[in-house]
Amino acid sequence: MSDKLRIGISIGDINGIGLEVIIKTLADNRMLDFFTPIVYGNTKVASFHRKSIGINDFSFNVVNNPEQALDKKSNMINCWQEDVKISLGESNEIGGKYAFLSLERATADLINKKIDALVTAPINKHNIQQKDFNFPGHTEYIQAKTASDEVLMFMVSDELKVGVVTGHIPVNEIAKNITKEAILTKLSVMNNSLKTDFWIQKPKIAVLGLNPHAGDNGLIGNEDQEIILPAIQEANELDIFAFGPYAADGFFAGDQYKNFDGVLAMYHDQGLIPFKQIAFHNGVNFTAGLPVIRTSPDHGTGYDIAGKNKASEESFREAIFLALKIIKHRKEQVELTANPLKIRKLSKDRD
Repeated sequence: MSDKLRIGISIGDINGIGLEVIIKTLADNRMLDFFTPIVYGNTKVASFHRKSIGINDFSFNVVNNPEQALDKKSNMINCWQEDVKISLGESNEIGGKYAFLSLERATADLINKKIDALVTAPINKHNIQQKDFNFPGHTEYIQAKTASDEVLMFMVSDELKVGVVTGHIPVNEIAKNITKEAILTKLSVMNNSLKTDFWIQKPKIAVLGLNPHAGDNGLIGNEDQEIILPAIQEANELDIFAFGPYAADGFFAGDQYKNFDGVLAMYHDQGLIPFKQIAFHNGVNFTAGLPVIRTSPDHGTGYDIAGKNKASEESFREAIFLALKIIKHRKEQVELTANPLKIRKLSKDRD
């Protein structure tokens, strides 16, 4: 049995690039020095993907549960036994069905603390919909399973950390979902995560405006002055160091994001377009606010390149490293909280 941290991995859509980036990541034996991987999938499906990208000297150690996982091995739990037809690059019901079986088993083990964190390969948000999965994505599914009140889709890289107030909703519904309460909630989750998960003592958070030029003093919409600014002011009263609202275009173009520990965008594309441009291949999607730890690479199913050995594993590798870092930080936080003398010593050392 492994004495290292156990990182569970769900395989995502079997017709996409999920297993390709998983296998490429784990084929580098140096990764096994840091953790014990437990992949939730099927060895026959994994073998198909391994052969499609020409990796011959790699195999999974089959286990029935995480407790059987071996150190220095890439372990796999078979979540189904039947043969599956794989159609690389195609979105179909089969891809969604088996993506869910993988996610369901991995999430259960995560909640039951059989694994220390979960890294999820990309799903297709359409074909995975079924009786037991009626959610916009991973974030909402795991939020429901853990009965978490508020979570934050937190895009993380060394250069930039971005969260969003509204996530996967239509553009024409964004404005009505921007409320002072929603902004304050997301600011609180981000602030707590920056402190606990990233060990930033007094995080500075930039808040983006909703309208062009942050409303231009009410000339282009009133949400920035009447909703966002009051939310920032109230956050400051709660000892959250929030600033703004900033016009998104100038904020990123002028590199202002480098002056902040986190950025709260009002909607999905406002935050994710610049994030993906700046973070490129090493961005990670982290669900902040959960009692468990879940990360994911910052890319989709990649149907267009599935099976062509073109997918980069860099983001997936970074998702694993971020999960390991957050596990460490949370454990240290618990230890320090249990022993106030350590906190005083740490504070003196930093002084």
